[in-house]
Order: sequence, then structure tokens, then C-alpha cells
Amino acid sequence: MFKSGFATIIGQPNVGKSTFVNTVLGKKVVITSDKPQTTRNNISGIYTSNTSQIIFIDTPGIHKPHHKLGEYMTKEALNTLNSVDLILFMVDATKGFKASDDYIVGELERVKAPVFLLLNKVDLIKDVPRLHDDVQDYKKAYPFKGIFSISALRGDNVDKLIQDIEEELEEGPKYYPDDQITDHPERFIVGELIREKVLRLTHEEVPHSVMCQVDFLEYDETNPKLLNIHASIIVERDSQKGIIIGKGGKMIKRIGSLARQDILHLLGNKVFLDLHVKVVKDWRNKAFHLKSYGYTNEK
Repeated sequence: MFKSGFATIIGQPNVGKSTFVNTVLGKKVVITSDKPQTTRNNISGIYTSNTSQIIFIDTPGIHKPHHKLGEYMTKEALNTLNSVDLILFMVDATKGFKASDDYIVGELERVKAPVFLLLNKVDLIKDVPRLHDDVQDYKKAYPFKGIFSISALRGDNVDKLIQDIEEELEEGPKYYPDDQITDHPERFIVGELIREKVLRLTHEEVPHSVMCQVDFLEYDETNPKLLNIHASIIVERDSQKGIIIGKGGKMIKRIGSLARQDILHLLGNKVFLDLHVKVVKDWRNKAFHLKSYGYTNEK
């Protein structure tokens, strides 16, 4: 019997949701960084085996919004709760039950789908008795269908979790071809890979103000194995533009070089990548720009 279904992964920022999806798929389709709120959209990772197909929905970290983009991100995550077959509530096991988890638990009380609690980063736990106490706190807060201790980074217990997810799902069709690992177009994934490099290489005020838009993506007419990409890195201030370009253009060249490597690994094609930096003042708080960049469904 072949099983299939949709599983959303929710939790606070930086608990490891994106790392988990990439580990399950064995390929990077979701960007990661040590910066909070790296994921801004709901992104599906498609896991297919001989017996099942699980569509994992990686969501933005649920947090108290400070701008319109933040409001959109939190709404994106919560909107998945009533449209999936299974909910995976991921927490950082090194931090224990936090008051901010109460908000998410409150949202879970409104849903009908079963909920698994994923205690991530257990490879970093040294105080095992404290972890046991934390588990009891989570059990008191919500009747989880299952509780799993995992390491998304190392893959510890991820195979066992996949087995339990399969058991929970009902018989269903294969929604996507065997070789498809995400439902997002190449243009979106490429833009995210470029943004990831900005997040990793820059500091202070730059990361949260960055958006990347792929303006052109086509295979070369004379060389079908070469992918031509032109992309714009969008920031909110002139000072941020200067940081991304760097002295003598060194920073933007480094961003482009690292992004090309990931794009090559993902798509298997040689890449010509042309990057430019644009300043769009306060774009995160303007509905027009959020809509044009794909961050809102507002009319």
C-alpha cells in the first residue's frame, strides 16, 4: 500500500526546520544560516520512497512581527496548520520549554491533525535529566501523538521519524514525479541560494534587509549546458549596498562565487551569474514591494 501526505514543520526561528528538510532530501532546497528568520516563505521539500511520498512544508519561524514582512511570515506558517495531514512542532532541545512556545501550543489546540514534537539538536545536550524534565513540560502543555529526539544536522533518529510519519499517513497517490524534490521553480531556489550567501557573509543590519530577485534565467543559446543568470540583491539603505559590494567589489564577487557552487550542485549546469545591488527604501514595510517580491497575497 502506497501512502502519501503533507506534513508542515512549525516552530520558532532557528530551531533547525530548514536543516531538517535538507537532511531528509539529501540535497539543499532550503537555505540555512545562523540568522533568525532566514526562511521567509513556505517551501515544500518532496521525499519519495518505494512506499510513500511525504511533502514537508518548511515554514518561517513563528515570532512577534516587527514589520509587514514579519507579519506575512508568521501568517504563512500558521496558515498551514489546517491544510495538512500531520504537524511537526520542532523545538531547540538545548533551550527547553519557553514562554514563547505557549503561543504555538495555543494555535495547535485549534487543529485536528496529529502533532509530533521534535526535540532537535539533542547532539548538543549534556544535561540529560534536564531534557527529561523539559519533555514532561511539553507533555503537560499538549497531548502530542509522538515525541522524537533528533539531530537535523547529523541525521540522528531522522530515519526512525520518517518511518513513524509513514505509519501515520493514510493510503494516497503520488503527487509528484520520483525525481522532483521541491515544488518551487528554479528561479525561486536560485534567488534563495544567493540570499543565503549574503546572510552568511554579512553582519549587523544587512541580513534582515536583504531580498534577492532573479531578473533573468535562461540556458545559453550557443551552449545548452550553460545557465545564464542575472539577479538583483535588494537592500534598504545605501550603506548596506556598500557593504554587499565591498571594497573593490570583493564581497559581491565572493557572494557570487559561493552561490554559483550551490547552483551548480543543485541543477548540474555550468553557471554564469551576474549580480547587481539595488536600494529600495524600507521595502519590508511597503505592501507594494512585498507583493511584487512575492511575499504577500494582498491585492
